[in-house]
Order: sequence, then structure tokens, then C-alpha cells
Amino acid sequence: MFLTISTTGTPERPASDLGFLLHKHPDKAQSFPTSHGLAHVFYPEAGAERCTAALLLEVDPVGLVRRGRGKGRGGSPTATSGSGALAQYVNDRPYAASSLLAVALGTVFKSARQGRCDQRPELAAAALPLTVTVPVLPAKAGKDGGAELVRRLFEPLGWQVRSEPIPLDPAFPDWGDSHYVSLELTGTRRLADALNQLYVLLPVLDDSKHYWVSPDEVDKLLRVGEGWLGTHPELSLITRRYFSRRWSLARSAMERLELARLAEADDRELEEIDNAVPEQEADEQAVEEKPTPLAVQRRAAILEALRAAGATRVVDLGCGEGSLVGALLKEPRITEVLGVDVSSRALGIAARRLHLDRMSERQASRVRLVQGALTYTDARLTGYDAAVLSEVVEHVDPPRLPALAYAVFGAARPGTVVVTTPNAEYNVRWESLPAGHVRHPDHRFEWDRAQFRAWARQVADSYGYGVAFAPVGPDDPEVGPPTQLATFTRTPADRPQEAANR
Repeated sequence: MFLTISTTGTPERPASDLGFLLHKHPDKAQSFPTSHGLAHVFYPEAGAERCTAALLLEVDPVGLVRRGRGKGRGGSPTATSGSGALAQYVNDRPYAASSLLAVALGTVFKSARQGRCDQRPELAAAALPLTVTVPVLPAKAGKDGGAELVRRLFEPLGWQVRSEPIPLDPAFPDWGDSHYVSLELTGTRRLADALNQLYVLLPVLDDSKHYWVSPDEVDKLLRVGEGWLGTHPELSLITRRYFSRRWSLARSAMERLELARLAEADDRELEEIDNAVPEQEADEQAVEEKPTPLAVQRRAAILEALRAAGATRVVDLGCGEGSLVGALLKEPRITEVLGVDVSSRALGIAARRLHLDRMSERQASRVRLVQGALTYTDARLTGYDAAVLSEVVEHVDPPRLPALAYAVFGAARPGTVVVTTPNAEYNVRWESLPAGHVRHPDHRFEWDRAQFRAWARQVADSYGYGVAFAPVGPDDPEVGPPTQLATFTRTPADRPQEAANR
């Protein structure tokens, strides 16, 4: 297996600086043992104008089988190796780029993939002119294969792609093409981004992995794909193939990437929209006063609902960057707060905003921030007095709402659930909001009052809760309040009459 990465230089930045980024000196040929072969790094050329680094992986297919690593998904022979015992020994593993090469790339160039370069940090942050070549790459022809698939995977990332099918035998053109291509990528980008994209997409093109795909691969994929994978037009195909068609893992990754859009949205943008509440006339002389921001009113309404419920242990579902968590920690009666979000980036911002590293031991013991997807059941969410879904449901695709409802009301089952969501009817009052638009580009829908109440009552009836509604913000006589709030209260199991009315 063979891969090269080339760059060109300028008088200010010689091309041989590529060695700093890869943490491999251009004057040396180095070898690194891996779990499936020996990886070699060397530089065919290393000048000021042009520099090329090569990664060569020597794979022993017999050794792979003997060590139990020659099998793909579910322990069956890999997709490219055919079937039967002989195919485990006679296959393309030593020659065609695959998950084996991706793992070697991830191991040998680990620091480069992480964007670390202590000697030249400015170089790691810079976009470089890069050319990546992979002489032999599996890409089976057909609907989801061939040179066209290679273009569909790399072109949306900004690469110029040259992908040529490799004939079965040049001496016999009538035999047609093999299911391999030669690949050349050209583009200007950070080296770390290029390496991470190759790390994900090489196994996707191979459509198999040489090792068992475990659930922790979801976290790995989201970490490596941060910043580009969630918006890729072939996201479904990428996740399906990356996880070797383990559908539950693919669905989990898709869901977490989808929900990450909520956490990645800047809270300040939401605040700007919320703060656009028209100023109210204070008296008959139309004296204008600056209104309390809607986001502040919303947090106050949530806290009031939690006080009325007597909640002391609260989980904030979709906590984002921690605004509500901070408000909860200021409540003396709240003894424990759990903030949950799908985005590790948002949780990191929340931790900094809350100054978790500077809290006293007593105060720090009251709060935890954890990563999790809200449409999947999670044992960590059980046992709390109350849960809050503040401006969350509208970011979930409607087909996924039943899964969200089950995870919160059916599995976690807190005594109280507080839900807030925009009131679509009120949108006509926002002067800054064009007609027909939702308040935030990530909103999948916005309910009017009747739609929200219908959904809330259906959820309450299905899971044994009562529900009450309250306005948040100015309650316009024609279009209602800007925010809708519903408080769900779990029906006590020892009250037969209420249980019979479910």
C-alpha cells in the first residue's frame, strides 16, 4: 500500500517544512511497526520548491489471518478479498489502500492529524498547497462505487479530483476495468484536515474494515470528522460504509451529527433574534423602555416552574454552552445539575463559562457536564426530579421526535419535564424576521400554539403525565406569546383515578 503527500514552497516557506508538520525528518527513512505490518516513511524529494512524503505499508496477509486480523465485518472475509479460505491468504491487502492504510496513517502521523506542531504552530494552522496520490484504491463500479464515487466523496470537501479506473489487464482491454482506481487530490488546506479526511474516507471506499467495529468508533468518527463530516452530502453513505454496515452505529453517528447542529449554533445568534422584541410603550406618551431579553425571561419562567415542582436534582437536556446550567447553580435549593449535550465543543465552552476549574469543591460537586444524544435512552438521565428541554425540540427532525419523547418521558421518567419552544404565530411580530422564515436556520419546524399543545398532550397521554401550559414573554392577544412553555408532571402510580384516565 502506498500514499504520497506533496507540497510546493515559497521563498518565505520552503516546501521541506512539510517535515515539521509530519514530525518526520526529510533526510531520514523511518520504519514503524503496526499491528498489521511495517509502515515506512521516506521522502522521494525534499527541496525548497517541492517536497513529497511517502507512506509505504508492508502487509503480510498470511500474518493477518494467523493473528485474527485478516477478517472484516462480523468476522467474515473482507469485501475486497472475496470468499472462502483461500481468499484470506490471496487477496489485495498488500497492494490496495484500505482501512489498514488508514490506521497506519492515523498512527504514524498522529500529531499531524491533531494539528500539532510545537516548533512551527503557525505552519500547522496554515492552508498549504497539497497533492495527495494513492496509486491503487478500491472503488467497486456500480451505483455506489467507481471513479464517480471517489469524486462524490472528495469534491464536496474542496478537492480537485483526478480518479482513473485501472484496467484488469492493459494487454486485454476487452476485459474492462477492475474495481480499483488511481487517485490524485489537489487542493489548498490544512494538512491536519487532509489527513483526517483520508483517515475516514479510505475505509469508506474500501467498504470494509479489517478489525471489529465497536461502539467507540462512533466517538472516533465524530472527533475526526468535526468541521466537515456533518455537512457532507454523502453523509449517509459515509457512515454506512465506515461502520461496515453496522446499522445501529451508523444511525447513532447520523443522529449525533444532526443534533450537533444545535450545539454548534452560536448562542449569541439566538440571543440577537430573541432580543429583537419590539419595545413597549410605557405610558400614553409612548415612552420607550428597553425590554428584558426573551432569553432571560425564558430562563426565569423555567426556574419558576422548577421551583413550583419542588425539584432539587435537574438535568438540562441540550444544555449547549451552559446558560441555563449557570442559572440553575444560582438556585440554593438545586443540589445537583446535569448538563447533557451532543457537542463536546459546546460542553467545553460551557465548562469555561461556568469556570468549573475554579469552583470550590462543594460547588463543583453540584454540577456535571456529559456528552449524549437525546434521542437515545441513557441510564445517566434516570433518577432526576426534573428535566428541561429548552429550545430543543424544534431542532429535531419530526420523524425523530417519538424517539426523543421515549428517551425522556418513557425511559428517564423524571417527575417533571419543562419544555419551551418558539410560537410560530408570533413570528409576524419580529421586524427583523422575513415573512415565512423560522427564527434560526437550524430549526426543522416551528409550531403554532395548537400544534404544540396537540404534541404535548399526546406525549403526556402516552407516558402517564399531566401537562399545563404557560406563556413566556408578552402575550399578544392576537398571536400569543413569543415562547411557549409546557410543564409535564408525572402521574403518581398509586392514584388509580389518574392512572385510569391515561
